[in-house]
Amino acid sequence: MIRVVLVDDQPLIRSGFRALLDAEDDVEVVAEAGNGEDGLTAVRAHLPDVVLIDVQMPVVDGIEATRRIAADPALSAVHVVILTNYGLDEYVFHALRAGAAGFLVKDIEPEDFLHAVRVAARGDALLAPSITRRLIDRYVTEPPPRAAGADLKWLTNREREAVTLVARGLSNEQLAERMVISPMTAKTHVNRAMAKLHARDRAQLVVFAYESGLVAPRDR
Repeated sequence: MIRVVLVDDQPLIRSGFRALLDAEDDVEVVAEAGNGEDGLTAVRAHLPDVVLIDVQMPVVDGIEATRRIAADPALSAVHVVILTNYGLDEYVFHALRAGAAGFLVKDIEPEDFLHAVRVAARGDALLAPSITRRLIDRYVTEPPPRAAGADLKWLTNREREAVTLVARGLSNEQLAERMVISPMTAKTHVNRAMAKLHARDRAQLVVFAYESGLVAPRDR
């Protein structure tokens, strides 16, 4: 059972998302909140698998709430998906760097929304196609930070390869096929890379891959 906390300051939005989730046999909405502060309280109380949180809210916004969740060792198993009406670049980068597992625009189709919750619960990176395009466009126009690749030296060649493939959107099963290894070994390479790079999840590996220059937008 995937446990979900909904955090959005619009009751109608929350009720719509809840209706979709409650209709699924493998998903349970354990709490709702109307602002980031109350959302943090709900997350700490219920320890959900996934938090769906609006980016713009009163008291504490979604990005700051995400940052606090990511910084709390007791919440290390909680995966945050940012929800917004907008696909603005600055929100994408702030959210991913804060520790979000994904970023979705609210006009997403219901079946894609449900898929997103399941993907996030597995710990996989999740970006809407429109957001992915913006992410790539940002790195086309802006060079990576000069020191961003410093941590690459800690990765083995296989770990670098795994990070590169993660940044291209491949699952562990696809990594295994491409690298000619077992899915478990592929997962091990990804997990070790995350540990060495201090990445909370696969979404942050994607950001690192672009910022370090390990992956260029044209490589996708």
